Amino acid sequence: MTSPPPSTTAKLVTGSIPGHLVSQTLPAVIGVAAIMSVGIIDAYFVGQLGSAPLAAISFIFPVSVACTSLGVGVMVGINSVVARALGEGDFEKAARRANFGIVFACACGLAMGLALWLLIDPIFAAMNAPAHLMPLIRAYMAPYAMSFPLSLAIMGFNGVLRGQGEARRTSTVSIVYAAANWVLNPVLITGALGFEGYGIAGSAYATGIGWAMGVATALWLLKGTPLPLNLALLRDCDLLDPARAILKVGLPAAFSNAINPLGLAVLTALVALEGEAAVAGFGAAGRLQSLVLVPLLGLSGAIGAIVGQNWGAGRFDRAREAVGYAFGFCIVWGLLVAGTMMAAGASLGRVFTDDPAVVAEFDLYLKIAAWGYAGFGLLIVGNGIMNAVDRASFALGQSVARVFLVMLPVALVLQPSMGSAAIYTAELAANLFGALSALVLVRFVFMRHARLAARHPAAR
Repeated sequence: MTSPPPSTTAKLVTGSIPGHLVSQTLPAVIGVAAIMSVGIIDAYFVGQLGSAPLAAISFIFPVSVACTSLGVGVMVGINSVVARALGEGDFEKAARRANFGIVFACACGLAMGLALWLLIDPIFAAMNAPAHLMPLIRAYMAPYAMSFPLSLAIMGFNGVLRGQGEARRTSTVSIVYAAANWVLNPVLITGALGFEGYGIAGSAYATGIGWAMGVATALWLLKGTPLPLNLALLRDCDLLDPARAILKVGLPAAFSNAINPLGLAVLTALVALEGEAAVAGFGAAGRLQSLVLVPLLGLSGAIGAIVGQNWGAGRFDRAREAVGYAFGFCIVWGLLVAGTMMAAGASLGRVFTDDPAVVAEFDLYLKIAAWGYAGFGLLIVGNGIMNAVDRASFALGQSVARVFLVMLPVALVLQPSMGSAAIYTAELAANLFGALSALVLVRFVFMRHARLAARHPAAR
């Protein structure tokens, strides 16, 4: 196959780093905001069905986030290997890894969807979901699990697009998925024009249809890039090479991404001990929190291609510059949003429900947990950087320590005396730990590489 000029592939190794951060992050922010808005719309229309469906969707939320996070890990692995191969100037390697990555993502989606469908009852029993909510949970999770492979297909396509620096195209995929949900959610959940709706199951149906439309859009957009879908490239090549390369980053990244929502699931189980109002308030506040953290999530997705391409090209000065700007933004945005959310917590809670107990819990959560937003931003952006430079195991270790050495012990120790406030304090402590560990680990990786490069200049 004929390789296109390097300028059309590794396009992030030249030009302004701040400019690349803006051009890659803004579309990512739009895409992430579109996806997160679906959760807000879900919570709003499900909330119209009553407090029980809202509590059920609160149990479902961490499970769906965990499943999506595993998929994001696969996408991160594809993004990393494609970006670094393009930075190295090896177009054929990038093309092989891109196409293998798409097939691999689809296979992972089939396996995960089947496992999720088989384990619905055990998962939610472990989360202390009450028996009267289980019919609602099953009504949502069955169609969600069956359509989940479509979500992983989107992750595969988006990993290839992101690795090429095609942030606008990935944003378009997300917008199409979200738009389908904006239209379908109110119709399928609560009904319209004489149609009664399917209740909480309608949300899952809308999600599946949105994923299908996202897959079609991603396939069409990929055709216009230097790395289109071309499965013929896999016929005569050693599949172990792209498999090893993707799994080396993707497997730790998948577990690293999944550990955070796993911790959230455990926190939800602990909150459940405080009553249904606590679960509903915690879940609704989590949906809103996800929306205001969109710029940080967008940046964490954009930083990988910028750092990865420059790292692969040996432009470590440019990679360091990108890290500095990204970390600075996390701190400023996180503190700004925290002050705003703390002041407006109760008012925002009334958007979701008029139940005073739920609103009070919503407000309490934001007053405590919001001060960890900057730390969470440093954590996820740091993870994106370490994945991009082939140090995904560091990100995994950081996430494991954050959840199992900080979050859960703090929650378990403080809950008997503080109730639900202990859970929110544990989340704050975990995010502060995540900030510190991200700063230390990223600095270590860059300094270690600089020392190695000084000893062995040819290795650069």
